[in-house]
Amino acid sequence: MDLKFARTDVTDKPKKVELAKIEAAVEKDDSIIFYFDKDNSHKDLLALQDHFEAKGKSFYMSEVKFGMSDNDYMYQVHIMS
Repeated sequence: MDLKFARTDVTDKPKKVELAKIEAAVEKDDSIIFYFDKDNSHKDLLALQDHFEAKGKSFYMSEVKFGMSDNDYMYQVHIMS
């Protein structure tokens, strides 16, 4: 499963990240927040949730709006032990 981190600029393309890198970051810290791009499918994000909840982690996901348009949003994911 490849996910895309949130863009840092509206004109940039989102950067892809592999599940292994996300897992490594989660193992390093007890609590970590990721921001994922709107181009990710909701199905992939739910699969990510299932993956970490199966490992006994708490997973919270929400949409964060940063503009006036309905298309100006990203996903905030908070994973903790």
